[in-house]
Amino acid sequence: MLKTLRDALKIKEIREKLLYSFLMIIIIRIGCQMPVPGVSRTYFSDWFAQQTSDAFNFLDAFTGGSFLNMSLLALNITPYITSSIIMQLLTIAIPALEEMQKEGGEGRKKIASITRYVTVALALIEAAAMTFSFGRSGLLAQYNALNVITAIVALTSGSAFVMWVGERITEKGLGNGISIILLVNIISRIPHDMSTLFDQFVKGKRIASAILAVVIIIAILVLMIMLVVLLNSGLRKIPVQYARRAQAGGRIGGAAASNIPLRINTAGVIPIIFASSIMQTPGIISSLVGYKGTGVWSHVLHTLSSQYWVNKNYPYYSVGLLIYCLLVIVFAYFYTAITFNPTEVADNLKKSNGFIPGIRPGKPTSDYLTNILNAIIFIGAVGLVIVGILPYIFYGVFNAQVTFLGTSLIIIVSVIIETLTQVESMMLVRNYKGFLNQ
Repeated sequence: MLKTLRDALKIKEIREKLLYSFLMIIIIRIGCQMPVPGVSRTYFSDWFAQQTSDAFNFLDAFTGGSFLNMSLLALNITPYITSSIIMQLLTIAIPALEEMQKEGGEGRKKIASITRYVTVALALIEAAAMTFSFGRSGLLAQYNALNVITAIVALTSGSAFVMWVGERITEKGLGNGISIILLVNIISRIPHDMSTLFDQFVKGKRIASAILAVVIIIAILVLMIMLVVLLNSGLRKIPVQYARRAQAGGRIGGAAASNIPLRINTAGVIPIIFASSIMQTPGIISSLVGYKGTGVWSHVLHTLSSQYWVNKNYPYYSVGLLIYCLLVIVFAYFYTAITFNPTEVADNLKKSNGFIPGIRPGKPTSDYLTNILNAIIFIGAVGLVIVGILPYIFYGVFNAQVTFLGTSLIIIVSVIIETLTQVESMMLVRNYKGFLNQ
């Protein structure tokens, strides 16, 4: 991989794209430090520290700390991610959007345009909710119409700006711009997390204990990275044969061979995001309205909060962890079902005179793909569950809270693999061009 990177940096086009992406990332990180006019940043930090729920930790990790700092880019790319997921679901539910998606490049451009408008609308709603909820409590230095409007406009514009920068990186830089920004946001929190781990398990300990702690931490990270790499790169290839066709001059061409690649982790990180969102929504709403919860509702909030899932003092709240695991598995099947249609694949194979060896075309092919897909989804979902729950186990047993494990680690590995694949494709195309020119 290092040799590939060295060879890639020798290519002027790749160097320019890399430099452009780097400059855009610097602009984003600067924006994450610029405060919203009229906002008290210390208020939000103090409020965040007093919360017993972990509902906002996930959001703060995805925004690279800008949410906690209440900067101009506090909302960051979260409205765009939510908008993209909503549009994917609506594409299945609304026939007009489904037809638009099948139009090819032009259809995807129209859907992308609609996604932008939905992103701005969501950012406006979230900005208004945050400003009105916290404004009177001290978030705004002076709670008046000017400061309220300024804060709403600034937060909404910040989110739209991040979306614009992401699209420019996709167009002129390396990789998917939104994914790159999300990757940088997560990585920006790693130094703080590593410092916390060092202070908690290494600093002030005996040499033997400190060395053992470092070895264990590194071993856990390596094993989790290996598991995530396997989840992202694992494939089940279904062999496909195409019938012989007549060629020019009356000759009969040989049968072409291909395959249908089925990813082990077909749904990616979406099941964990869905499951986490559902578990955290009640806590977020309670925090926004200032309701701590009493009686039965208090137990419900504790059951849904990951801080109580692996706690020896409250073992009965661990049922929340079981609910979380079940939701991840359910959403893995659900999301795969709306993004991969075995019946449609079987019909396309039949139309192109293709078939799976030993399987009859049509419904038998569809049933065969469905059975294999169900088994693969379960394996991938179990892998997601393992990666997803390990951070909660570490927090409950060792009180070690880090943001770059679990969901964040899946995103980090996925984006890096995707970007390296794009670089390799660019190098391959360049080599082909050179060969043809010669």
